[in-house]
Amino acid sequence: MEAVKQGSAAIGLRSKTHVVLASVNKAQSELSSHQKKIFKADDHIGVAIAGLTADGRVLSRYMRSECINYSYTYESPLPVGRLVVQLADKAQVCTQRSWKRPYGVGLLVAGLDESGAHLYYNCPSGNYFEYQAFAIGSRSQAAKTYMERRFESFVSSTREDLLKDALFALRETLQGEKLKSSICTVAVVGVGEAFHILDNETVQALIDAFEIVGEEVPAAEEGGAADEPAVDQGAPAEEGAAPMDI
Repeated sequence: MEAVKQGSAAIGLRSKTHVVLASVNKAQSELSSHQKKIFKADDHIGVAIAGLTADGRVLSRYMRSECINYSYTYESPLPVGRLVVQLADKAQVCTQRSWKRPYGVGLLVAGLDESGAHLYYNCPSGNYFEYQAFAIGSRSQAAKTYMERRFESFVSSTREDLLKDALFALRETLQGEKLKSSICTVAVVGVGEAFHILDNETVQALIDAFEIVGEEVPAAEEGGAADEPAVDQGAPAEEGAAPMDI
């Protein structure tokens, strides 16, 4: 679990129809490429990881295998909840066998099935929880604080609003560093939309559009702040006028 806390941040948000996953994937040095943090398990399930990437790859391959076996046997997609339980059972075994070590990776599992959109967090301890929105990894508390303020609106959010909130939450984890498409990955799954990772150009276009919105908000607040003194100035004038009337 300590490995998960020290891994790069990953966040997930869900509405009634869509789930968005986003992760920070900075390169270890300027000479290297970044490691992949979001994996596709099936057309209706994807996973974002934080912690030991090698362990994450092994577990995502296991998920892919379970999905394809279920699909072959029952000719229908694997329910997200069932896959999450199997994944948790696999992680739990490692906590009680002396010759194994726990998987040092946390997984945010996003999926869509007959019962709607789902977002689960799988812990290295074998615990799993379903969330409306969640963040894991380093500096994830800042993203959680942002999402706790906004989560009540997520249920009815559109796809674009979810993407916007995901990017704003991801920006909170960077501690002042500029958010660019080169250091983040965003993926979406939803009704009529198979799980897919958005390309860099699309993500950068979204960031550019939302940063303009972000700059306009303070201007509106300044306008509101400018109006307030006028109201305050009006109040003493009335108080001064009252004794004269008496």
